Amino acid sequence: MKPLFTGCGTALITPFKNGEVDYESLDRLVEDQIAHGVSALIAAGTTGEPSTMTWEEHLSVIRRVVEKADHRVPVIAGTGSNATSEAVYAARHAKEFGADAQLVVTPYYNKTSQQGLIAHYNAIADAATLPVIVYNVPSRTGLNIGPETMAQICRHENVIAVKEANPNVAEAMEKIRLCGEYVDFYCGSDELILPMMACGFKGVISVLSNVMPAETSEMAALALQGKNKEAADIQLRLLPFINALFSETSPIPVKAAMARMGMCEDEVRLPLVPMQPGPREKMYAIMRDLGLIA
Repeated sequence: MKPLFTGCGTALITPFKNGEVDYESLDRLVEDQIAHGVSALIAAGTTGEPSTMTWEEHLSVIRRVVEKADHRVPVIAGTGSNATSEAVYAARHAKEFGADAQLVVTPYYNKTSQQGLIAHYNAIADAATLPVIVYNVPSRTGLNIGPETMAQICRHENVIAVKEANPNVAEAMEKIRLCGEYVDFYCGSDELILPMMACGFKGVISVLSNVMPAETSEMAALALQGKNKEAADIQLRLLPFINALFSETSPIPVKAAMARMGMCEDEVRLPLVPMQPGPREKMYAIMRDLGLIA
């Protein structure tokens, strides 16, 4: 089966202004991303702060991105929840809006067991609303999908891909060994784009590309072509900035960077707070070195 996309997909931020979703900035962001060559857009994924949005806001962001993208690139809706029924609810609406797939993060806080994960993803996939991309990010959810569990989840015909954000490269290799015949894999850690793609991943779902869509897309394209030296040059050059983007809880730093570039307001929702002065100035210094700001 042909991958939903290859290369760079952007995990879009959700711009806020005066406490409300800033749809004008969101529209500009979608246009900028497509103009700079990204291959897919993720709307209201975890980088988009859905955990502090109402369902009305969450779904309206997905609908707006779908409408603005207008079939130029696939749009993947963030539908994950720690309540299986809520994830199904979100997917049903996202399908009505015209989304191409859903990104489903593992349940957080209640976490469940490995058998519970299989039941959770099977129930969502059984609903047959949208193709499922499984999202494993144990640093944020406290729950890791083990290789054998992933293998069982990925046997479902409606599961098409995995976003792997566990930095354990050896475990990622085991997962792609067990599951690569059935699904595509996307890197969920910007610092590991090239290493993961060298193992057979089809691309990245990226935070970095909110700020640097062209460069992230180029890195992923070079990796797909097997031009690892050229891709490594970009990966290593951008590594200090990538580290800065995760020096505080994401998406705090990426919003600070984008605000400094005039792309949105520097606004997150509680319990997140704006970036602290020390890390902010260090990030700005790196951005100056990269030519992103004066």
